[in-house]
Amino acid sequence: MNERHPIIEGAEPFSAPGEGARARVGALVVHGFTGNPVSTRPLGEAIARAGYAVEVIRLPGHGTHWKDMARCRYADWRAATEAALDDLKRRCDHVVLVGFSMGGTLVLDVGAARARDIAGIATINCAVLDREGLLAKVAPFLSVFIPAVPASSAGLVANDANKPGVDEKAYATVPTKAANSLVAALPRVRDGLRGLKVPVLGIYGAQDRSVPNANTQALPDLIGEGADVTLLALPNSRHVAPLDLDQATLEAAVVEFVGRVTGV
Repeated sequence: MNERHPIIEGAEPFSAPGEGARARVGALVVHGFTGNPVSTRPLGEAIARAGYAVEVIRLPGHGTHWKDMARCRYADWRAATEAALDDLKRRCDHVVLVGFSMGGTLVLDVGAARARDIAGIATINCAVLDREGLLAKVAPFLSVFIPAVPASSAGLVANDANKPGVDEKAYATVPTKAANSLVAALPRVRDGLRGLKVPVLGIYGAQDRSVPNANTQALPDLIGEGADVTLLALPNSRHVAPLDLDQATLEAAVVEFVGRVTGV
């Protein structure tokens, strides 16, 4: 898909080849809805410092202008995530999927469908449950007449972090049809999690104001019997947890998870 606007400074993807034996282990890191690698690159860099191969991708229509995103749908973001997984699989023996916010949804979705190709899934403030309230119910109808709304009207809190000065450079405007494509995918994503056999690390900012903690906390029940899910609450963090006050704890937990599930 051709984008018509330049990439925002800092929103470029990040790649690291890895070092030594750990270069054969890859981590795919996926950012969230309306966001870009500004929010996920520091985590990717932390994983790379541990010696692992890393790909921090930029999803289609993100990190440029919201009008580019308006031409995209959830299927485009899922396809991009799966293509990045394929690329890592060609050069790595093991791959771990790591996702923040909608990126967490995407890695759960792709990981459930491609469980044989991955060693584990780490999610951070993922969205898997349906949003509550009247606005969520009428949004599909409103999108026919209203092409975009302010992010606050879509329930998103700008730079939702306790740490002063955090700027993830997410869009202030949300394309409604793109947003509804994510919402429409959630029931299928939840259904796909049933019986997932790979280990999952579910991290959530205890003070998240954009995605309720119940989403991450629901993962053991959604996966069901035999679920290998570790939940980690970050007490001082809100939604943009990868850049918030518990950043070091989050990074250490993800790096440890990558090593644990791959044995490298």
